[in-house]
Parts: sequence; structure tokens; C-alpha cells
Amino acid sequence: MEVQTPPIRDISSTIEDTENNLIFHKNVSIPLKASKLPIRANVYLPLSAKSGDKFPVLVTYGPYGKDIPYETFFNGSFNQVNPEHRSKYSCWETPDPVFWTKQGYAIVRADERGLGQSPGFLDTMSKGTSECFFDVVEWAAEQSWSSGKVGLLGISYYAGTQWRVAARKPKGLAAIIPWEGMSDYYRDRCQHGGILSNKFIGFWWNRQVLVNQYGKPGRSKLQFPPDGPGARGQEDTIEGDLPNDVLVQNRQDQTIDNAKYKFRDQDYYASKEFKLEDIEVPLLSVANWGGILLHLRGNVEGYTHAGSKFKYLRFITGRHDLPFYYKEEVELQKSFLDAFLKGDDRVGWTQPGKVAPVTVTLRKGDVGFNDAEKEKVYEKREEEAWPIPRTQYTNFYLSPDQGLAKSKPTVSEPAKVSYKALGNLEKPELVQFTTAPFEQETEITGHITAHLNVSLTAEQAAGEKDIDVFVTLRYISPEGKEVHYTGTAGDPIPLTKGWLRASFRKVHTDNPKNRPWLPHREYFSTDVLPVKEGEVYPLDIEIWPSNVVVEKGGKLVFEVASGDTQGSGIFQHNSETDRTSEKFAGQNHIHFGEGLENYVTLPVIPPK
Repeated sequence: MEVQTPPIRDISSTIEDTENNLIFHKNVSIPLKASKLPIRANVYLPLSAKSGDKFPVLVTYGPYGKDIPYETFFNGSFNQVNPEHRSKYSCWETPDPVFWTKQGYAIVRADERGLGQSPGFLDTMSKGTSECFFDVVEWAAEQSWSSGKVGLLGISYYAGTQWRVAARKPKGLAAIIPWEGMSDYYRDRCQHGGILSNKFIGFWWNRQVLVNQYGKPGRSKLQFPPDGPGARGQEDTIEGDLPNDVLVQNRQDQTIDNAKYKFRDQDYYASKEFKLEDIEVPLLSVANWGGILLHLRGNVEGYTHAGSKFKYLRFITGRHDLPFYYKEEVELQKSFLDAFLKGDDRVGWTQPGKVAPVTVTLRKGDVGFNDAEKEKVYEKREEEAWPIPRTQYTNFYLSPDQGLAKSKPTVSEPAKVSYKALGNLEKPELVQFTTAPFEQETEITGHITAHLNVSLTAEQAAGEKDIDVFVTLRYISPEGKEVHYTGTAGDPIPLTKGWLRASFRKVHTDNPKNRPWLPHREYFSTDVLPVKEGEVYPLDIEIWPSNVVVEKGGKLVFEVASGDTQGSGIFQHNSETDRTSEKFAGQNHIHFGEGLENYVTLPVIPPK
């Protein structure tokens, strides 16, 4: 894609910061193989680089502005970060240069193409921008101050891009730590079960990306309300501003594209595909049980399908922004990176079988939410594989009286449970199915699915019809109170959620990625099946992984709704163009009777 930009200038600068024991190279231009336009990066080196010392390099490549201080980007979050990782060079969701240069690492923090100070075509998460990241990694491995080994470390977007570039196998890449980062653009982020996740995309794009586009006027004066992340106060573009029509020409807009395109075989989504199996570098995937609407699935599936000989999966709890900087988690990062980038393996990461491939955090009891200290009570347990090999996949059956039990209900004649379809997108109708109190403590850890038989009574007779099914799993303590867990933004969330649009009900049973605990869908245009009023359709619904230790006397609630319910936060699916009343309004029904069993399959873990 040809882009318009003023003549490129070189205004790189170097500061020797003796107070923080580092050398700061600002706006270093990194050449690209397929473009005359550079990627610009900030480089942070230990002071001993002056003496010719070489260092392994940690690289981040992303959209949020390498020059925007963390304190400015999200002050409320910055003030809660572990003080060891708060400095004037700190940047949102990336490793702090002052801390890591003290550990003997060089830091390269690059502005993604088309953003910050990097000219070019803005197309986040695309093949083109991943190719630029590839060049940045290889450049970092070749510098005079580099040991030749590169590691990738970062949260969210800075994790999601790691999967993509690692699959391209750049020279010098030695290890990656995707910390809470999606690996599947379509399924993890944009179209949950074929339903557009529009609210987060709009929030993210307009507050954190679009406002940081290369050439956008007034970036240095930009302000947002203080209650959340945003690209506030970015420095103005080195080469000057670009007119609005040129800015539009120089970008792909995610809010437009994700609303416009629905299928993975369309060029928009197909161009963003890559194979996790191509990843060969050592991998530490860190998944958060609380990331039930964006990253959790991607970290688990990324680990599962990566081709790496050395790969590890760690489950944590807590907010999205803070655990990355916890002292114990930084030690985990450092020991892993030291092993593969420095040859200093204090733990055994490089010795097959020495370190457990999987560590789960067990959520037992009601410790509240958004309280890191209280969550430390959660025990951790090592496992030999994922899913846990001794898992007992157990069906809990729905009954017309809204019970949920291991035994199949006796239904003497056809019955149904109904709820309003669509209706108020901000407050949808729902039905809940509840277990009896558990007679003994029971652990549930792993993948969850649901099988429902559904139909639609349409509000409007004419036109194409469909059914959107939103499901949620909740835990009720022995005291009768729902237990809420820490969500991405510190909000209270349930155990987990799942979604499916009935016209996408086709499962590719012959695909190797189709597993009993995770139905595989391609979401191709050729997969769409008709939905007609009055016909009953069996749906196999993927629900994101979860963990809970159900205490004796506790209950589980399985909820079916016509839209987003409690715990969805900013990750809502309320687009009036994706979910029109003409297509979806009416009554949804869950059917019971001969040959119409409805159940949730839970991964029950027996004691070792």
C-alpha cells in the first residue's frame, strides 16, 4: 500500500542518563526490507555498552506510542505498579527500561508502522505490519551492542504480536513471553462465536490507536477523561501533520472493517492468518483466568498448538495491567529469559521435563475481586499437560424446571424454556439453570462446552432470521452469594462466558483442531446454515476455559441469555447493525423432550 508522507528526517538523539545507569537513544531509524520508510524505536542500553559490552535484547513493537509515559497513558494504573518498575521511561504494557537494563538487557521499544513516529500504512495485526516487526527483530540481533539473541516480552497487544512474528522465524529470536495476548484475531477478539465484539474494538481503536496515527494533528495536546487507558500527550509527528484525507488513505480502520467483514475466508481476515504450529522458539504463555472476553483463549490455544520444543503455560489471576510487574512474576520472566538469552538456567527451563509444562492457579473461596493481596491465598499446582490428563468430562443436564444435574431429566412430554430474544441490548433477558448444593468439594479446571436445542419465534415475519446465544457460568458460595472474580479492568466477573450465532453452528469434525472439549469452527462464508422460525437446532457452544473449586454446599449456575449480562464490562456485543431487530427479535426457546438433551460439559478434576 503506497502512503503519502513528508520527506523523512533524521532527528535521532542520545542521552547518557547516569542517574538511571543507562544510555537512551531516541528515535533510532530501523530500515525495512520492503519499504523506504523506517520503523522508529527508542533504544535503552546499560552504561557499560560504552565499553563495548554486548547484551541480549528485549523488543516490543506496538501502537500505543513509545514516547508516551505510562504515567500519562493511564495514571491510575501507573500509580499501582510495583515501584521497582515505575520510572520516567515506563510505558504502558511493556518492560521498564530502568529495571531491565540493570539486569543486563538492552531494550528496543518500536512504534508500529503508521503509528507514533513510524511512517507507513496503519493496519494493526496485519501481515504487512508483522513483516516490519520481523525486520525490527533481525535488526536488534545484528547491532554492535547486541549479543545476537532477542526476546519478546509484553502484555496484550505486545503479546499478541509475538505469536505472529515468532511464526515467521526471524533470525536471532530466542524466546517469547506472550503475557495475556490473543493468538486468534477472529475468534479471540473480533467475532465471538460469529458475533461482533464491537464495544471493545471501538473503545480500543478510538482511544488508544487512531489518536496516535503518524501525522495526526494535535497529538501533543490530546486529553481523555482519566478513567482508563488512552494515547494522551503523544509528541507531534517529527515530519509534521498530514491532512485528514491523507490520514484516512493511510490506514485500515478496525471499527469499519470488523463491522463490514464477517467471515474468515474474506481477504480482510484471511490476510491476518498465520500458523501457530510454525512457532519453534521457547515459549512461556501466561494466561489470566479473568480474561474471559479477550485474551484467555488465545494464550491457551497458542500454547496448545505452538510447535516449540520448550513451551510452558502459566495461569494467573488479577487485573490485566498489574501482575506483569509483580515481583514474583518478574522473577518468572527473568529466569526464563536468562535461561534462553543468557545461558543462565537457574530453574531448569532448558532441560526437558525439569520444569512442569503447566501451572494452574486454583480459585477457591470468596476472596473478593481486584485485591492482589487477598488473591495470594489461591494455591498453585503443577500439571504435566494441558488439558489436565486426568480430567473427567462430566455432563450436567438442564431440566425444564431450570435445574442442572448429572442425571438426565425425565421429560414425559415436550417442553421448552423461553426468553425474549434481542430486546434491550443493554439489559437482555436471561434464564438460569442451577445445581443443587454440591455434596463434596469439586474442582473444575479446563475447557467447557454446552449443547443446547434452540428455536426462534420471530417478531417480524419477513426476512432472514438468526439466533444469538450468550451463555455464562456462575458460582454461588455455600453462603448463597455469587462469587465474583477479578476481571481485565478490575471489574467483578463470573467464572466464564461463551457465545454462538446459530447460523454458524456447523462444526468441522474432520479438522484436527476439533476436539471433544472444543468444537472447531472455520467461520467461512460457505459454512453459514439457514435459521428458520419454528425449527429446532442443536448447538454445540464453545465456552472459554475456567477454574473453580466448588466448595461443599456451593452451587453452579448456567445462564442462557439474548445478550451480554453481568461481567461483560467493555467487551460487549451490542452493534445494532450486526444484531438487527429484523433478524433477531422475538422469542428464543430451549427445547426438552425425547432426543433433545441439553447439557453443559464440565472438566471435573479428581484429586491426584
